[in-house]
Amino acid sequence: MSQRALIDESGPLELSLAEWLDLSEDEPGELVDGRLEEEEVPDFVHEALVALLIHLFGGWVFPRGGMVGGSEVKLVLGDRQGRKPDLVVYLPSSPMPPGRGPVRVPPDIAVEVVSPRPRDIRRDRVDKLYDYAAFGIRFYWLVDPELRTLEILELGWDGRYVHALGATSGTLDAVPGCEGLVVDLDALWETVSRLSA
Repeated sequence: MSQRALIDESGPLELSLAEWLDLSEDEPGELVDGRLEEEEVPDFVHEALVALLIHLFGGWVFPRGGMVGGSEVKLVLGDRQGRKPDLVVYLPSSPMPPGRGPVRVPPDIAVEVVSPRPRDIRRDRVDKLYDYAAFGIRFYWLVDPELRTLEILELGWDGRYVHALGATSGTLDAVPGCEGLVVDLDALWETVSRLSA
């Protein structure tokens, strides 16, 4: 069954958490208030940035005993809520996710590469912000290839995200919560520029 069949003109299909978890990998969509919500349609810029970030985080966290997961990891945020971030990171000192099945353990970091459609921008910057905070994800990274910005939000004592870092260029060697991680933003944006040329 295609996403078009699940999300038609009459609106999103109502699904239970079990039904959402049972969907095959070929069926895109996130569970939002018990309804299957259309996911963004990523372009090559989006996917290249996700690949570079997986490589960056993997090279840093795997030797330390942590884990990295890609965009098909299904996070169970509640009985009627499920999200699939572009990238998740579990730090070595944290509980690890299960090897198979739904993930109910909050990652330390969720990363979203912001897509240019207004609907996708709102989802990443507003809707997921609330969901990830409520789930207890400590750091939320927003990577925006259009604006060429990296924003790192950190979960505060009151359960809301606060701005921990914002950058547009250069090499970051003091990344909140990620001792020893070095992020070369200029290299990320060079990839975007090559693909946009």
